Amino acid sequence: MGYSIALGGKGGTGKTTIAGLLIRYMIRRGMKPVLAIDADSNSNLNDVLGYKLEETLSDARESMKKDVPVGMTKDIYMEMKMEQSLVEGDGFDLIAMGRPEGPGCYCAANNILSNLIERLINNYEYMVVDNEAGMEHFSRLNQKDIDLLIVVSDPSRRGLTAACRIAELVGSLPMKVSKIVLVVNRVNEEEFAWPEEVLTIFGREQVFLVPSDPLVAQYDQLGKPTSQLPEDSPIVKAAEAVFEQLLGR
Repeated sequence: MGYSIALGGKGGTGKTTIAGLLIRYMIRRGMKPVLAIDADSNSNLNDVLGYKLEETLSDARESMKKDVPVGMTKDIYMEMKMEQSLVEGDGFDLIAMGRPEGPGCYCAANNILSNLIERLINNYEYMVVDNEAGMEHFSRLNQKDIDLLIVVSDPSRRGLTAACRIAELVGSLPMKVSKIVLVVNRVNEEEFAWPEEVLTIFGREQVFLVPSDPLVAQYDQLGKPTSQLPEDSPIVKAAEAVFEQLLGR
């Protein structure tokens, strides 16, 4: 398994936008192939990257309960469905986890998926995981170690409090995180007053600011992928400066 990056944060903070810009940065710097995993049940990383998502792994898990053809093993069927769920991009592949389990037993399907995902991850130099708000969802990937955790927040008190709680939650989970940083998105003020707990938990040198950018809302309204924002847009310039500090070689 190569270098793994996970993103977490409260909903609505622009976490997926930052994830898309990160994947764009990595590919342009030759850091590929990248496996992008959308672990948010409200899957939209594909929209940020500009690719159509036909199927999620939860769809495959549901279909295994009733659609396995006669004469085909469940293992082969799930492998086929996972290949169908994989979106091939330029320098990256994308797969979406989809919604959590519904009623009924999913033990067999989940075990097969876990083994398939573990094999898939080993084929990539880099992995970027766009998580739901709580990092416990990372355990769905059967992957416990994270090289870099980027917690994304907006400047609101609730967003920053949620970011601190996520950072604290990580310490209680059976995973190893080598480095954790906070990216505060949509900042409008040059001088930003930090809540004391932010500096206590993250430390001043592990906190990065990304400015508000009206182009993001414009691209969203027009249905244009925000990963294709122009090089001179404020959010792209600021985000790439952050990524250069974190990943530059």
